[in-house]
Amino acid sequence: MNGPESARGPKAVAKFLRPKSIAIVGISTRPGSAGQVILQSLKLNKFAGDIYLVGRSDEPIDGRPVLKSADELPEGIDLAVFTLPAAAVRDAMTACTRRKVGSAMVFAAGFAETGEQELQDEIAATARNGGLAIVGPNCLGVTNNVDGMMLHMLFAREALRAGPDTKPGVAFVGQSGGMLGHFQRAADGRGTPLSYVISTGNEIGLESTDFIEFLADDRATAVLVVYTEQVRRPREFLAAIRRCRAAGKPVILMFPGRSAKSKQAAQSHTGALVGDYATMRTQVEDAGGIVVGTMDEMMDLSEILVRYPKPPVKGPGLLTASGAFVGLSNDMAEELGFEFPTVQPETLKLFNDILPEYVNYGNPLDVTAGFTPVSLPAATKGLLDDPNIGMLFISFPINTAVVVQRFNEGMAGSDKPKVMVALGDTWTLGPDVMEAVKQGPAVFGRSSDRMMRAVALYTRYGRLLARAGANAPAEPVKGLPKLGKGTQPEWLGKKVLAAAGIKVPDGDLARTADEAAGVAKRIGYPVVLKAQAAALSHKTEAGGVMLNLADEATLRAAWDTMMKSVKRAAPDVTLDGALVEKMSPRGIELMVGAKRDPGWGTVLLLGLGGIWVEALGDVQLLPGSADEALIREALGKLRSAKLLGGVRGAPPADTDAVVKVVLAIGRLMQNVPEITEIDVNPLMVHPKGQGVTALDALIVTE
Repeated sequence: MNGPESARGPKAVAKFLRPKSIAIVGISTRPGSAGQVILQSLKLNKFAGDIYLVGRSDEPIDGRPVLKSADELPEGIDLAVFTLPAAAVRDAMTACTRRKVGSAMVFAAGFAETGEQELQDEIAATARNGGLAIVGPNCLGVTNNVDGMMLHMLFAREALRAGPDTKPGVAFVGQSGGMLGHFQRAADGRGTPLSYVISTGNEIGLESTDFIEFLADDRATAVLVVYTEQVRRPREFLAAIRRCRAAGKPVILMFPGRSAKSKQAAQSHTGALVGDYATMRTQVEDAGGIVVGTMDEMMDLSEILVRYPKPPVKGPGLLTASGAFVGLSNDMAEELGFEFPTVQPETLKLFNDILPEYVNYGNPLDVTAGFTPVSLPAATKGLLDDPNIGMLFISFPINTAVVVQRFNEGMAGSDKPKVMVALGDTWTLGPDVMEAVKQGPAVFGRSSDRMMRAVALYTRYGRLLARAGANAPAEPVKGLPKLGKGTQPEWLGKKVLAAAGIKVPDGDLARTADEAAGVAKRIGYPVVLKAQAAALSHKTEAGGVMLNLADEATLRAAWDTMMKSVKRAAPDVTLDGALVEKMSPRGIELMVGAKRDPGWGTVLLLGLGGIWVEALGDVQLLPGSADEALIREALGKLRSAKLLGGVRGAPPADTDAVVKVVLAIGRLMQNVPEITEIDVNPLMVHPKGQGVTALDALIVTE
């Protein structure tokens, strides 16, 4: 019996992608209409299953009877293709659930993307409760090159049909039919093998998550490319990506939503509510996905990965014939976050033996005009065989097939990834050159800049995979104070930090001026005085912070002044008292924090602190379970990283202590699920060996 559980998941996807029976609901006699296109496509692709037609025609269409209603369909049809206007979808969908149809594809627009959210929700609920898996609405169709089936609302075309020697290909899944059309044409032009192209539209039934789950086990798919504007089930989505990682299948993802305008565009396009892009990207990459920002990156990377699905950890060896490109490539590599590894002495000796003296030896390797038919293959092989090199990147002025053939000789026998760029932009290459390229093992392109960006993503992915693994459970944090709901006062937040092993200034909460004087006497002057209340979010603006109080008289005067200032600024706030703390030595102000997203989980934040975190936004995000290596890498990526190394005679900062703080914050978030946010700003970082001090703490609970 059909139920909600059969409306999603890999089994539902299989019924949609590989149906044994199909109904075209809403077919008309008008040539070129969507229903006619679907029928023509089924004939072109020699669909062997049963085909049923539902429409208004009193006469048979293509020799087939036309049923007046979906209620007349036999029970248990695998797929109903709706070629109806939006207004007619609801009744037809209800009828299909009565006939226990397994899946439905809805082309019609006019739902949430145009403001008709209520209608969309009603149709979704009807289908879900009836166990009917919907693809769409507002989608363009599906291409299945594995079984040879294409169902597209705009045109009929013969799909490929996988044979016994067909290699696994790329599967495209996306909410935008137009975007998928671009990718499909680009892949066809490059000769990139495609297993499936699936347009999911508004995703009121089957979502990208369901398709990723299915494709994780699909033998015909080696690489997944996903364009999604809304992830409704983040935890399941991340779990599906992890399944693909375990199966050795790269998942390339593109999300809109990095800008406010992008979020608005996505919402008007598919009714999606785009989540926090930075959080989403952090968690997706931690799960093993590759997030790209441009269509070029998506296409270039998918082509490399389908040829070489196991990315290297080590950087590329670059072979060129331009000294200028050596300098430019080093600059670009630094901007993109990777390095050209240094080759071993034996490799340098080989270059010295086979190339002229004026050649720029090393990596990048510039052979200039001094190469010969013998030396070019030898130099290629030497660079590729060096154990420090993870892959080969050729950027060369290719004018004849002979040059490509020499490269092919040098690349033969190595299983390391290889890419080749023929310089000259759109300069036409002869058929003999392209045939030599086709016979070689390298992924081919015409833009060194594009290929460099793809290689940067590719090698970064290799490093992410090498680091990925099961994280050990966080050690429990003992001695935590009891927390209330909502924003916690600073004094209580600092007790939480202290329990986690994070150093806070010596001090205590005082409720009277006499108590404040007693605390100051115990810890020693100078001290700082800070008004305390959970509701007092901006202490400084309210006059609630007094710094560098040198003696008891100054402290008592500051107490009176501060209490009056806070009363004027926030008359409805009742103070817990004031925190009296030892003044901290100066250092570099960082900010460390954490945020728990109800869907995506916990991310950690690390960046330049104080007022600069808002002014400059110099922040790196990390997954909640980040290890020491990942935290150190994030520190190095900060634009302000040079400050930590010591500038203008300043000593280097204690980055080891910073790493321990980030680890402790992550441990807190894993141990205390009711904490939704932690903000330590500033974290004062002292010179190396002198630790850090958390000068302020904001903790928020559910």
